Amino acid sequence: MSIIVVRARSDVKVERSIRETMGHMNLTRVNHAVIIPDNPQYRGMLQKAKDYITWGAADIAIVEQMLSERGRMIGNAPLTDAIVAENTDCKNIAEFAKAIVAGEAQVKDIPDLKRVFRLHPPRGTKGWGGIKRSYVVGGALGSRGDEIGALVERMI
Repeated sequence: MSIIVVRARSDVKVERSIRETMGHMNLTRVNHAVIIPDNPQYRGMLQKAKDYITWGAADIAIVEQMLSERGRMIGNAPLTDAIVAENTDCKNIAEFAKAIVAGEAQVKDIPDLKRVFRLHPPRGTKGWGGIKRSYVVGGALGSRGDEIGALVERMI
C-alpha cells in the first residue's frame, strides 16, 4: 500500500521540526507531491505535518498518470517505458504503477527519477477549498482517504 502526499501550504513562520519533517518527505514547495510507502514511520511524519499537507491512498490509475505525465528524470527528461524496463523488473509504466501501489516497488527504484512530482495548483472553481482548515470541515488539509485521486487529477 502506498500514500500520495501533496503539500498545500508554505513553511513561512513554521516550527523548525515541522519544516524538517516536510523536507525529509521531499516536500520542499507548495503543489509538490510524493508517493510514499504506508508504514508507521511515515504515518508519524504525516501527523506531524498535517496542518500543511494533504494525503490519501494511492490509486493505480492516478499513480500511472502521475508517472507518465509528471515523472521527470534528472535533466528534466520525461519518464518513459524504456527507462522503466531498463531499471526495474517491470516492463512499462503501468506495471511499475501497480507495483508501487501494491508496495512492491518505490519511486526511488529508478536511480535518476526525481522523487517529487511538480503539479499545477488545483484547477476548477473550488481550487484548494481553503488551506487553513481540515478536509473534514471543508478545507484542504489532512487525510482525504480515497478522495486524493480527484485532487491530484485536477492538479496534473
